[in-house]
Amino acid sequence: MKEETKRIPILQVSELETRRIEATVVREFSLTILLNNHELVTLLCSPKNLRYLVAGFLVSEGLIKGKGDIKKILIDNQGGVAPVETPENEGFSSEILFKHLLASSGGRGASPSSTANAKGKTRITSKIQISRHEVFAMMAEFVHRSELYKATEGVHSAALCAQTGILLFADDIGRHNAIDKIFGQCLLEDIPTTDRIIFTSGRISSEILLKVAKRNIPVIISKSAPTDLGVRLADDLGVTLLIVKTRASLLSGIVRLVKEAHSYDVPEVIALPIIGGNPDYLEWMGKEVKQSAGG
Repeated sequence: MKEETKRIPILQVSELETRRIEATVVREFSLTILLNNHELVTLLCSPKNLRYLVAGFLVSEGLIKGKGDIKKILIDNQGGVAPVETPENEGFSSEILFKHLLASSGGRGASPSSTANAKGKTRITSKIQISRHEVFAMMAEFVHRSELYKATEGVHSAALCAQTGILLFADDIGRHNAIDKIFGQCLLEDIPTTDRIIFTSGRISSEILLKVAKRNIPVIISKSAPTDLGVRLADDLGVTLLIVKTRASLLSGIVRLVKEAHSYDVPEVIALPIIGGNPDYLEWMGKEVKQSAGG
């Protein structure tokens, strides 16, 4: 975890005192992908598992279709460059060879062709079934999995799951990057994604939903809110979108369900109070989280 964090001096201010301390913050790394010697894109990311990130980005953007389309991926950590070669060193049109500085929030937006491709994409069909017990148990494991988040509170997480639990896990300062690291690992290590489940800590926007649908994944679960277009595309493409939230009145039921489903004798379930916030948001959240399972 040392390569992903840095200790810096800060001034900590509380109601009782002000003091100088050292804090652990997440590192931000700039990585430029060169595709067949053409500068393609610059990603702001966490400096770990960069080969997975590059492969995942390329397949998510439709620039490659599979592992066989990659001849070589090199990572120059000192120069912040990732040269990629395809077998035939094929050229790409000027529309594809774009140069962007992508924000670490992952706000890339769907490429112009992505939304059009979604219209013609076949709906995902799957027989996978997942119970509420399994959802709660996996979400409990997911939110406590990241040591980097515990140390910095500065990253997003993503996980590829089966009904038995988490198969792959990734952290990054960008929510897109975290998912691309998962898909890049699947691509390079021949790990199937069909009938799997994606967990993410970030909001489900249209580009995140499309990214997941392209991998033929039928279920995506998040603890953050979706956008309207993300919900619409999920419905159009046959992706089940679950948002896991709760409130204090439901805590005892959640503890019971997690204990029934979790493999640990004493699973960790912790409730943290909301002591304040934007009144409009708190009112919205109260309406979204139902008083009981039956509404």
